[in-house]
Amino acid sequence: MTAPGADQYCVIGNPVEHSKSPQIHAAFAAQTGQAIEYGRRMAPLDAFADVVRDLIAKGYKGANVTLPFKLEAASLATRLEERARAAGAVNTLSFIDGEIVGDNTDGPGLVADLTRNADVALAGKRILLLGAGGAARGVMLPFLQQGPKTIVVANRTRATADALVAAFQDQVTDVRACGFADIKDSFDIVVNATSASLAQEMPPVPAAAFGAGTLALDMMYGAAPTPFMLFAAKQGATTRDGLGMLVEQAAEAFAIWRGVRPATRELLSTLRA
Repeated sequence: MTAPGADQYCVIGNPVEHSKSPQIHAAFAAQTGQAIEYGRRMAPLDAFADVVRDLIAKGYKGANVTLPFKLEAASLATRLEERARAAGAVNTLSFIDGEIVGDNTDGPGLVADLTRNADVALAGKRILLLGAGGAARGVMLPFLQQGPKTIVVANRTRATADALVAAFQDQVTDVRACGFADIKDSFDIVVNATSASLAQEMPPVPAAAFGAGTLALDMMYGAAPTPFMLFAAKQGATTRDGLGMLVEQAAEAFAIWRGVRPATRELLSTLRA
């Protein structure tokens, strides 16, 4: 039951029942005094556009988009903000005056979590990004804006990594693509942007990618460390899950929709506990 006067939002995905987004946005609404209701919407793999049109028909104001629909959301949008255009992927939709406006808060969310919550600077760092899909695309521009030394994109299908890198070639930062088997050196930061952890699988990244000074971050989160985090920890890396990124990207989306950016630190501590 929707509260009188409350604007409706949701997260669309497949699967989506695990999402903490409703809990996060409810906390943001309470903190900021905004009248919103936020739920989950499971979309069949072949019916994402139909679900979005149904939400618009029902008067929803916007939606978050999670796996596996971020690329499709970019195609569906009638207008893309700059960071969504750069990413070619969308995780935040706003329904405004008959338009579907696509934005991407994943990258800013991850940067905020690393720099603000984990106290890790990205300037001058060597970064390995695992995966070349929508999640990886979303973080490339915000990462590059932090001035890292190198970003290497590794993917099972090398051509997909090449295509992603080609879109960001005119940068001061050294941006390269490779296959997983080509990784020979350790990195300062390794980010798992693949969907392997959803299936409790390990992406085929070699142990050589990790060292004692490596921060290994998995964009996924759960009650227990992911196989990627367990493997990285065995190699001496410090590990972090995607919960902080989730909270920070949600705060950015909330700000887009409501014009106020909620505080995140206390909520993140509560969720971790």
